[in-house]
Amino acid sequence: MPSPRMTRLAQRIRSAAPADAVTAGFLAVLIGITSSVAIVVTAAEAAGATPAQLTSWMFALGIGMGVTCAGLSLRHRAPVVTAWSTPGAALLATGLHGVSMAEATGAFLLSAVLVIVSGATGWFERVMDRIPVPLASALLAGVLVQFGTGLFTKMQHDFAVVFPMFAVYLACKRWLPRYAVIGALATGVVVSAFRGSWHLQGLHVALAEPVFVRPEFSWQVLIGVGLPLFVVTMASQNLPGVAVLRGAGYRTPVSPLLTWTGIVNAVLAPFGCFGLNLAAITAAICTGEEAHRDPRRRYLASVWAGLFYITVGLFGGVVGWLLTAMPASLVMGIAGLGLLGTIGGSLTAALADARMREAAVVTFLATASGMTLAGIGSTFWGLLAGVLATVVLNGRRREPAAAREREAGEETGPAERPAGPVSAAEEKAAR
Repeated sequence: MPSPRMTRLAQRIRSAAPADAVTAGFLAVLIGITSSVAIVVTAAEAAGATPAQLTSWMFALGIGMGVTCAGLSLRHRAPVVTAWSTPGAALLATGLHGVSMAEATGAFLLSAVLVIVSGATGWFERVMDRIPVPLASALLAGVLVQFGTGLFTKMQHDFAVVFPMFAVYLACKRWLPRYAVIGALATGVVVSAFRGSWHLQGLHVALAEPVFVRPEFSWQVLIGVGLPLFVVTMASQNLPGVAVLRGAGYRTPVSPLLTWTGIVNAVLAPFGCFGLNLAAITAAICTGEEAHRDPRRRYLASVWAGLFYITVGLFGGVVGWLLTAMPASLVMGIAGLGLLGTIGGSLTAALADARMREAAVVTFLATASGMTLAGIGSTFWGLLAGVLATVVLNGRRREPAAAREREAGEETGPAERPAGPVSAAEEKAAR
């Protein structure tokens, strides 16, 4: 029979590492890295990175994401998930040709300093606090919808792997809902391994070694790379990242989050950390019900995500090899399944308010379109379109005569209701 001390220890372990939170944290890291690691590699190669410098990039990004994920989540008791700037990496992949690694590092530092300023001054948080919840929820749904449709796109191309995952997910959701995602992941790993879909050649086990690059500041590179990197990071990453937290009901102060991600980014920039920001897609995994039944305990999922990110940093070469060895159908399949609940919840919140419904639909469609204008992604333009629709459709206007009569009737007493159909809103108000 176990001793009381062992029993207490086991209870503490279960409290600190609940299976659903650990699984959500692992999935956030898995999906976040595998979905865009190739873009980061391309960006590093565009700046002429050596193999050692490429490993240093993975080290700096992994440590930066891990420290900010775990630290900010523990500090604010909220599921704060950070990530590297995927749009920023795409920008660097095309903008760093002919730029030295030292000049690229100077651009990374400028972007980080601008993020610190935006956090310290509080202007970004003031803007975000004015965005209605339906628009924020529609924005999130538009960001995530590609992963939901990707589940079935991959099923078309790799039915033998994705459909068993889907079937196991549904069965577990019916009888073992807490283990639906991890059951689907285990099924996908087994089936894909049986079919020989993993690419396991070229493994080299070693700890990552950071490589310091002294920054150089060229005004052409600062303006042509550093400023655009800051803009796309704020508009395409931090903006939807805040929307995820707000949509999940967390009123975590935004300014400290930006300030600390900027500081960590600046410290690690000479080692290859080109951009840290609040995550959106991976954060949605840690803010949903699948991460923990109790919303107050979901921060544990992002803490575990931080620990997994630190592991990625320490074993940058090994983890990068492992993640790229996984079949794409497995990654997209588990991403789609893990986000089904979040997509449904976001759409529900976006369409709940009848007055905001059309503006929310505009936000959702514009965001989901993937449009890019002036180098800025669809998340920014989707939100801008939604705000414009809200102002035009719901802006202040003169009250119609019928509304004024109803208000006068409420002040003087109940009035006789006119004949004809009555709307649900009027009937509810009358009751």
